[in-house]
Amino acid sequence: MPSKEEIFSKVRDILVEALSVEEDEVTPEATLTGDLGAESIDFLDIVFRLEKAFNIKIPRGELFPENLLTDANFVQNGRFTDTGLAELKKQMPFADLEAFTANPVIKEFSKLFTVQMICNYVDAKLATVPS
Repeated sequence: MPSKEEIFSKVRDILVEALSVEEDEVTPEATLTGDLGAESIDFLDIVFRLEKAFNIKIPRGELFPENLLTDANFVQNGRFTDTGLAELKKQMPFADLEAFTANPVIKEFSKLFTVQMICNYVDAKLATVPS
């Protein structure tokens, strides 16, 4: 299994290629949309490249959950509900949710999608793959 440094290095290379950004822009805390300029179509490309580079299968919506923002049980008045936060924690155990849960407004949701979140996801995914 690759080390955390090796995972970061591969993820950085993938993001540099997929998003046409400079290597030094891809830091662990960089957000995909805010800092690296990713658009929704880029998320599909990133998933494809991660699957290929790490030889893993990423089910649709697992790395980038799609249903959270559109479910009235999870979001009301521009904020995640308690039920929504619980679902977020369940669907995204690899994301750093600490700051977000203090002020769970929708407009801040994209900030959860960082380079480190992807690395955490890949690390957890590789840990479940039989060797």
